[in-house]
Amino acid sequence: MIIPYKLLKADTLRGVIEAFVVQEGTDYGEEEVTLETKVAQVKRQRDEGSAVIVCDEEDQSCAIVLKAWLPESLGQIDDSPGE
Repeated sequence: MIIPYKLLKADTLRGVIEAFVVQEGTDYGEEEVTLETKVAQVKRQRDEGSAVIVCDEEDQSCAIVLKAWLPESLGQIDDSPGE
């Protein structure tokens, strides 16, 4: 299930994003990328609608995923920010 990010409190959303960037293990090359930069990148993807928060009720977990990776039935949910 996609969770519209606007339903989360700011500190909860920040925690989800930080957990994602700490766990994701992406190699950024030779230059070290700060946590703040990584968080800003995820927020930008979220604002653009290319990254969404997905919750799994069965194992009570959530993750940030690229919308393009979702099955069509989930990816069609309108979770884009308003105005």
